[in-house]
Amino acid sequence: MSMDQATQILDTIRMISEDRLDVRTVTMGVSLLECADPDISRACAKVEQRVVSAARNLVAVADDVAAEFGVPITNKRVAVTPIGLIAAACGAADPTPFAHALDRAGKEVGVDFVGGYSALVDKGATAAEDRLIRSIPEALATTDIVCSSVNVGSSRAGLNMDAVAAMGRVVLESAEATADADGLGAAKLVTFANAVGDNPFMAGAFHGPSEPDTVISVGISGPGVVHRALEPLAGCRVDECAEVIKKAAFQITRMGQLVGVTVAQRLGVRFGIVDLSLAPTSEVGDSVAQILETLGISQVGGHGTTAALALLNDAVKKGGLMACGQVGGLSGSFIPVSEDIHMIRAAQAGSITLDKLEAMTAICSVGLDMVAIPGDTPATTIAGIIADESAIGIMNAKTTAVRVIPVPGKGVGEEAHFPGLLGWAPIMATSGLDSSAFVDRGGRIPAPIHAFKN
Repeated sequence: MSMDQATQILDTIRMISEDRLDVRTVTMGVSLLECADPDISRACAKVEQRVVSAARNLVAVADDVAAEFGVPITNKRVAVTPIGLIAAACGAADPTPFAHALDRAGKEVGVDFVGGYSALVDKGATAAEDRLIRSIPEALATTDIVCSSVNVGSSRAGLNMDAVAAMGRVVLESAEATADADGLGAAKLVTFANAVGDNPFMAGAFHGPSEPDTVISVGISGPGVVHRALEPLAGCRVDECAEVIKKAAFQITRMGQLVGVTVAQRLGVRFGIVDLSLAPTSEVGDSVAQILETLGISQVGGHGTTAALALLNDAVKKGGLMACGQVGGLSGSFIPVSEDIHMIRAAQAGSITLDKLEAMTAICSVGLDMVAIPGDTPATTIAGIIADESAIGIMNAKTTAVRVIPVPGKGVGEEAHFPGLLGWAPIMATSGLDSSAFVDRGGRIPAPIHAFKN
């Protein structure tokens, strides 16, 4: 072993032991297209059998690889073909049995979450997709590990405002249906523009129709590694900081690729992608916002925050792309409020508002993520938030998303608490201005002119 190799191994060990480096998720994508059936009972039985058969050994193999390499794998997950496509074959008035089948299958194989109770309606919805969207609140309230997502817009198709209005209502109803858990149902629901079919992160993961039958994808972590790398650079130029971030992202991605490829090989399935997104948790030392503050922002949300985030996001992608040829998913930096302790502190201090978060989402990987808002927020206001965020994604040809939680019975300044990695968050104020006249117009905002590239 060369001195350089030994140094790299020691660096990785330090990253794991001191900087909270982990593989945030190993996600198996499973196609359910073969499960379509005119009878919903048979279709659900096929779905359950298919997921159990494909993912039976996922957790055991991932745990073995984690122990062998000494790299923690925080979550094991399954993502399936959007159920809106599968449910169309049976025409059932109530598609929630599909959610229950996914919940049973996920629990049997031992994964943390199953994603894909989803619909792709950016240009318009089928009757089956309309029914699925209406069923989301009940589906999320009556299952434990099922996650849901709806794609309401794309740069190619424009923005489906009928679906946006519907999702405003669905988000509110999902929170109300889980009022005893601070609206947890809404925390398992994402509204997308430009959704991608190889995203390994929940709650928005689903297995795209163009994906192979079964595939393993990996979501990395590593905010603590990047923060530690930047600490010695006080006063250095920003381009020097970018180079250091690139090198750290390279190391993180190489480790994630090794884990993903090994798990895929041992399961006998294809390796898909590494998602380069820096994914924080609410634990101290595992924060994307802290990286921005290390770059010189006194508290995230202050002037310069968006520029610092742009530097971080670009450097992470460049370093990751050098390390792995199979990059996909969302890839960049997540800024969920409830899952990042420095974001939580900034929200408590008032330096982060919804308006500032929206500006930052023009740069980051996704959008308004895990943001708690008052429980009495009107559905049309939520729809307006979704429309604004979707417009950013559509006009910039990037993925954006909204995961806001209207916390039943609570208002601004109070706190919402969620299980596991979802963390906790102070409830933030919305505009308070009425969006209903715009939202109620319905229709479809046409695709931007730059979408026509043929």
